[in-house]
Amino acid sequence: MEEQKKSENRFVENTPLKGTLRYTVFKNGVPVERAEEPNLIVNGARLQMARLIAGDVAQRSVNRISVGTNGAAPTVADMEITGAFTKEVAGFAYPADGQVQVNWKLLVSEANGMAIREFGLLTADGTLFARRIRANPIYKESDISIEGEWIIIF
Repeated sequence: MEEQKKSENRFVENTPLKGTLRYTVFKNGVPVERAEEPNLIVNGARLQMARLIAGDVAQRSVNRISVGTNGAAPTVADMEITGAFTKEVAGFAYPADGQVQVNWKLLVSEANGMAIREFGLLTADGTLFARRIRANPIYKESDISIEGEWIIIF
């Protein structure tokens, strides 16, 4: 029995998938806050990547950013962003081998009136890929915009 356990564990990767969320908050076009924080890659990401590798590619790619109001600590079982405002990402870059950077913007006309406490990356089918929270909300008004990058490291 012990030998079987060792055999099963040899295929477990010890380096977790990880990411970093970077963003700048602008008020009337002037930067007022910059943040760079690690995020949590949730179980939905692993499900999507396994299917991508197997050739099941429909609706699997990350294509949206979502902001919401939930300040609860992220867990790997998270499946959604609370009170979400969601939009398509602005584009992608590849800053280093094994990394993809998701570029995004929240315009002055978007998500106004929201107290933003959480950020999420979503795939085309709506699966939550990664999540990050803030200790203090960003009170989104029509003079506030946010630009950011979310880097996923494999």
